[in-house]
Amino acid sequence: MATFTIYHNPRCSKSRATLALLQEHGIEPRVVEYLKAPPSAAELKKILGYLDMKPEQLVRKSEEIYKANFARKTLTDTQWIDAMVAHPILIERPIVVSDRKAVLGRPPENVLALLE
Repeated sequence: MATFTIYHNPRCSKSRATLALLQEHGIEPRVVEYLKAPPSAAELKKILGYLDMKPEQLVRKSEEIYKANFARKTLTDTQWIDAMVAHPILIERPIVVSDRKAVLGRPPENVLALLE
């Protein structure tokens, strides 16, 4: 049976809904509150590979820290990863990882693809 991890922010309605959807399907994922325990650069690289995304695509551009420090700047992939590690609020949420696959839970129903 596959194991699941959710990178979760309990203050986010989409994150709560994604967690609830997993639980409704009988899955009790490992919950990582990424604002308290941010992923390392290596973990982020692995997650991005599973998501098939570039680092900048995972950045929450609505956050004040983004607007104040990163808007209209061109950063390398490594610089974006370093920025997300330093400021985990920049990481889009929630992310659900299962084995060698991952999805963003926006909308929460995206996680159903991991259950197939």
